[in-house]
Amino acid sequence: MAQTEAQRRAALKYVRKSVTQKVVKFYPADAELLAWLESRPGSQNAYLKGLIRADMEARRED
Repeated sequence: MAQTEAQRRAALKYVRKSVTQKVVKFYPADAELLAWLESRPGSQNAYLKGLIRADMEARRED
């Protein structure tokens, strides 16, 4: 079922209020890093969050 205009506006309002975006830039010198990220199966977002969570967990033990 298609979203109504009110539902679309509400969803956009929620995203503007609650979601934070961070941009990662890959320069030509980082080509190997970008290729690695793109070769990972699944969501790149989930992969990066997983790396951050693993680092957080490792540092809690220090």
